[in-house]
Amino acid sequence: MNRRFLSVLSSLSFAVLFLFLVAIFSGQGKNINGSFGLKLSNNTNTLFRPHRKLLGTAMAEPNRMWGEKCSKADIVINQGPTAPLPSGIPTYTVEILNICATGCDISGIHLTCGWFSSAHLVNPKVFKRLRYNDCLVNDGKPLINGGTLEFQYANTFPYPLSVSRVVCK
Repeated sequence: MNRRFLSVLSSLSFAVLFLFLVAIFSGQGKNINGSFGLKLSNNTNTLFRPHRKLLGTAMAEPNRMWGEKCSKADIVINQGPTAPLPSGIPTYTVEILNICATGCDISGIHLTCGWFSSAHLVNPKVFKRLRYNDCLVNDGKPLINGGTLEFQYANTFPYPLSVSRVVCK
């Protein structure tokens, strides 16, 4: 009787553990803090966009000062690997978004980009390196509120890209 009871109990425990792990790793459950898609950590709100599987990253909500129309935190850069060139050189897709909550168009977007170069031609009106660690987006023209720019480049490694400065309109 004790063996049968222990066998049933261990089987039931295993089943519950399996369902719990499936729920956690499939994303069907809530986050630990009880909210869907919002993670609170280090006094910053982080929004996750699970519908973007290729470029799935988190974006930080900017902390604005009263009267501040926009900031460089309103530009989000997502980057992810894509299919390599026929020669085998890895390619990467870059997506640049204007997520300004106050409805602003942002121009003069400059990124830190090191010695950015690509084996695949990148349209210089979309993205070009001006000098070391200074790349210009959209030829300096405004990226409209909610707008997205996308380009691909090919190199043996991904370049770390981040916003260095912007002009708020």
